[in-house]
Amino acid sequence: MEKTALEIVKDLKDKGFETYFAGGSVRDILLGKTPKDYDIVTSAKPEEIEDILEHTIPIGKKFGVILAVKNGHNFEVATFRSDAAYTDGRRPDAVFFTDPKEDAMRRDFTINGMFYDPVAKKVLDFVGGQEDLKKKILRFIGDPHERIVEDNLRLLRAIRFKNELELDYAPGTFEAIENNAGLIQNVSAERIQEELTKILTGKNPGQAFREMSETDVLKIILPELEALKGVRQPEKYHKEGDVFEHTLESIDALPENPSKELAWAVLLHDIGKPETFSVDDRIRFNGHAEKGAEMTGEIAKRLNFSNEMTVNVKWLVTHHMMFGGFDKMKKTRQAHWIHQPLFGELLELLRADILGTKPKDLSMYNELKGLMDKKELLLPKPETLLTGKEIMDEFGISQGPEIGKILDVVYHAQMEEKIHTKKEALELVKKLLKA
Repeated sequence: MEKTALEIVKDLKDKGFETYFAGGSVRDILLGKTPKDYDIVTSAKPEEIEDILEHTIPIGKKFGVILAVKNGHNFEVATFRSDAAYTDGRRPDAVFFTDPKEDAMRRDFTINGMFYDPVAKKVLDFVGGQEDLKKKILRFIGDPHERIVEDNLRLLRAIRFKNELELDYAPGTFEAIENNAGLIQNVSAERIQEELTKILTGKNPGQAFREMSETDVLKIILPELEALKGVRQPEKYHKEGDVFEHTLESIDALPENPSKELAWAVLLHDIGKPETFSVDDRIRFNGHAEKGAEMTGEIAKRLNFSNEMTVNVKWLVTHHMMFGGFDKMKKTRQAHWIHQPLFGELLELLRADILGTKPKDLSMYNELKGLMDKKELLLPKPETLLTGKEIMDEFGISQGPEIGKILDVVYHAQMEEKIHTKKEALELVKKLLKA
């Protein structure tokens, strides 16, 4: 990707246009990291970019942004610009093509406002980004309030960058987030969800969510999570504190680069506890997994999760308590769980749940992980002896829930090695139907 980005820069430079890498790619290069993508800025106008580069898509042409496609990679190539007012809290009403310095001044944070010439290997820094990066400071370019009002998502982006890069806020930055927290309600659900996902799958998510709570951003975008504060847990099993603290410690225990589904499931696994809180012989949360799954579905709809992601996160939240009786299950039932497509993610949810708890005891997780690693040797999933259609055709049964129940019995009989052939499976079905 870097080699291809350099080729694009050279193509534009060869035609006489000033061209650089920009934004996060420059920050990552200075930090010694490999950039995930490369944004490119140039003095070439959109039409000139389209003429020079072979394959382009005008994704934001009126804002001076063209997508360049080369060697299987996509690059945003933007003309140097300054922005008019932002009346929608996301995009400028108009743009004016300008020079690198003016372009730098319109960006969000100093650490994201630098340019890099990959040919001359030279950094262009009009905003003090190198110094702030060296001192590990997150600072808005110009007035923090103005930058947030321009694009309200910067409330979350500031919290993400500060924690992901382990920086400190510059004076006035945290206060600006607090004072403008209400603006987050202007941001679309998709953009909020994308930013929260980046926070959850990055570094220090627990602290990021603490800061969202401290600034009142959290109670606007995820009030269900804010409601976990002050919800007591049995001290014998949860010396870490209330459900909110347990949740934040759990997301901090996520593995590196977790899937989106796992990250959201860990965040929401105990979301049903406030509504199921009761005190009997001790504090209990009977049915909190099922209630949590229901609430997860509502949150997923509000934040525009994809259907697949919604189903997967709900499944993980629903079943996160199933491991308690796992050792007492029949081997066939254990094998049924081990062969579930999301069983590995469910195990990682268990691990994060345990690590978010004091005292910690990973013995159950380690035992289950060993079983999962040996699943193909332990109890391989048998080949299908009968399909639902074959049962309906053979016995004249209409489609319905009964078919699924019959198939489940046949499956477990196979796992227990009570039947081995299709003929034996049909005999078993015949007995079930007569019973």
